[in-house]
Amino acid sequence: MAIREAASQAAPLPDGVEPIVNDFSIVVATANGTGSQTANLAIMRAIFKMGIPVNGKNIFPSNIQGLPTWYHIRVSGDGYVARRANSEVLVAFNAATAIEDLQNLPSGGICIYRDDLKGFEPRDDVSMYPVPVTKLLKEIGAKGQFKDRYTNMLYVGVVAYLLNIDLAKVDLALDIHFKRRRKLVDMNMDVIRLCYNWAAENLTKTDPFVVAPLDKTEGKILMTGNDAAGLGTVFGGLTVCTWYPITPSTSMIDAVNAYLPRLRVDEESGKATFAVVQAEDELAAIGMVLGAGWAGARSMTATSGPGISLMSEFVGLGYFAEIPGVIWDIQRVGPSTGLPTRTGQGDIIPAYYCGHGDTKNIVLLPGTIHECFQMGTSSFNLAEKFQTVVFVLSDLDLGMNTWMSETFDYPEEPIQRGKVLTAEEVEEKGFARFKDLDGDGIGYRTLPGTKSTKAAYFTRGTGHNSAAVYSERAEDWLENMDRLMRKFDTARDHVPAPIVDDVEGSSYGILSFGTTMYAIEEARDILAEAGTNTSFMRLKALPINQTVRDFVAKHDRVYVIEMNRDGQMHTILRDEMPEMNMKMISIAHQDGMPLTAEYLIDRINDLEAQHGK
Repeated sequence: MAIREAASQAAPLPDGVEPIVNDFSIVVATANGTGSQTANLAIMRAIFKMGIPVNGKNIFPSNIQGLPTWYHIRVSGDGYVARRANSEVLVAFNAATAIEDLQNLPSGGICIYRDDLKGFEPRDDVSMYPVPVTKLLKEIGAKGQFKDRYTNMLYVGVVAYLLNIDLAKVDLALDIHFKRRRKLVDMNMDVIRLCYNWAAENLTKTDPFVVAPLDKTEGKILMTGNDAAGLGTVFGGLTVCTWYPITPSTSMIDAVNAYLPRLRVDEESGKATFAVVQAEDELAAIGMVLGAGWAGARSMTATSGPGISLMSEFVGLGYFAEIPGVIWDIQRVGPSTGLPTRTGQGDIIPAYYCGHGDTKNIVLLPGTIHECFQMGTSSFNLAEKFQTVVFVLSDLDLGMNTWMSETFDYPEEPIQRGKVLTAEEVEEKGFARFKDLDGDGIGYRTLPGTKSTKAAYFTRGTGHNSAAVYSERAEDWLENMDRLMRKFDTARDHVPAPIVDDVEGSSYGILSFGTTMYAIEEARDILAEAGTNTSFMRLKALPINQTVRDFVAKHDRVYVIEMNRDGQMHTILRDEMPEMNMKMISIAHQDGMPLTAEYLIDRINDLEAQHGK
């Protein structure tokens, strides 16, 4: 392949056209399994390295290779990262979806497409840029399995030329992706430069979209939520990790497996100080978590909705026998198998009430990759402090997609083991496993191997008294259940506090959790520009505390935003605050895609009109 230097300048703007700079979305339509992720990440990272805020979302199929996949890149000089309702720039490289993809492109957009698509009719209101893929592949000399991968690099070159993406930054992005294996980087850059030059010689830019360097990503990183969560659990003191594969949680365990050997090996002996076990199913995984937690290890598993269903009986045991453990639930769309590669927030009620009978669990709700990292420590601390199973509910969008973040600092929160007695303390003070000595509902525990004959107790899932002795006496049962509820109420002021932006004179309040925050932030800015000010609260955990009650009480209307059909968080809040039921209005929407600001504005405005506002 002849290697040529790239053209010195990107595509010039047409005369008289006002540029649209750093404010558009790109959607790349390809086929699953063709290696397009490398090309898409190269585009996104190159823009990021130009100092421009970006976010990438991979919309991919759940079954077989060859089915359609779409990669969305949000480019926003203002720092917005929510999905846009429409993408202005389309790369149509999948014949199976090209016609529909073009139909969805807004007027005035860009379409970069293969020139060999059958039945593909260009639009007059869109800038159309055909790419002679077959011709260029012949020039490259691509054969066999390399054809697909080189095809993807062709559109990287065209996109870079038309949008003014710095090729040096593309090279840097590939250098990061291929871990500085320059032979692979150079092979791909040769293809990109070839197509960049072809575009410079053959395409005339007729659209206004460009990127221009900024300085808004200095000191920031790009990372997925699952990678951040995996790293966070390692820094949080993880010693036992058990799991069974399920999308979209598997990549979190992959991250754990990558970080543990680098960070948790004894320097003197060279031996691992951790255990990672792939169990035969989710039941075995959670059983191992509880066994390890009972023995004093910091243990966790990662799963998704179907796994939670299978784990429910063991979770109930952890609640009632008061055993610490952590479950990361990377939520996807249900019911049943549902849409396993789409995002949602449909596990709120199943997690909060997981376990039959009267059971309530602590639930953490990260909304950023930084919080995924932080909750790696706080989840273990809460599990051990309250001697219970703690859920961390991320979602596919946060977990598997790439986000910007400030760098992570070493956890400031120290490891907290809770009320664990030593042999000396047992001998001095005595020991009754479930006795509430401090009025907070939390008993003292001992760990197996504590060298005192008074330290032993029975761990059981059946009725027991404060000394862990089997009992079916009504008064023992009621005393135990009241204490467990008292412990749960104590947790209200120990879980992460909600984030509040209380605007004086706001028209109404908005309440949400998790990744809906990004669409809400953008929607609130748009509404404010139109003269409607709003207050906002983002929950970071359940159970709620007085801060949440005060926020709802302060507003005439509070819109509860979530990604499920039935308004699960809305249901929980109404149960927790029945006296304010009429104030809370549910906006629950789940189609498998991340929320957009456009959807929220339309929905809120419709509801406001119904209230005569």
